[in-house]
Amino acid sequence: CKTCHWGKDHRDWEAYDISIHGTVYQVNKTNPDNFDFSKKLSDADYVGPTCQYCHMRGGHHNVQRLSTVYTSMGMSNADRGAPLWSEKRDTWVSVCDDCHSPRFARENLQAMDEACKDAGIKYTETFKIAENLQLDGMSEPMPKDLAPDWSGQHIWS
Repeated sequence: CKTCHWGKDHRDWEAYDISIHGTVYQVNKTNPDNFDFSKKLSDADYVGPTCQYCHMRGGHHNVQRLSTVYTSMGMSNADRGAPLWSEKRDTWVSVCDDCHSPRFARENLQAMDEACKDAGIKYTETFKIAENLQLDGMSEPMPKDLAPDWSGQHIWS
C-alpha cells in the first residue's frame, strides 16, 4: 500500500505507520506467527490489522467504500453526523468491531471527527493570516534554507 498511498498529497501510510495498529505491525511483521502473509486475508489471524485487513475485506480494492468522510479538499468541517455519511460510518464501526466493541469504535470515530474539525479550523485561520499578509504586502518569498524539501518537510537551518 505504501508504494502509492504516502507522500505530501495523501499521508495514508504515515498515518497508519504512527498509529497503534501500525506500531503493532512494525514490531511484529517479521514473525510469521503474527503475520502469515501466505494465508488468504479472510483466513488470517493477525495480531493487529494491516491496511488490507480493514480496507480490502473480501479481496476487493474498493478502499473508498470503507472510509468515514473524506477529510481533504474542504471537507474537514463537514457535518459527519449528516444522514449522507451514516452508512459509511456504520460500515467503519462494523470493521472495527471485529476486534473492538462498537462503543469503542464509535467513540474513536467521534474523536477523529473532532480532530479533523479542529485541524480544519486551524488550517483556515492560518491560511487567512497568510492571505492577509500577502494582501498587505508584508509577506516575503520563502528563504531557500526554509523551503520545503522533496518530501514536503521543512529543513530548518
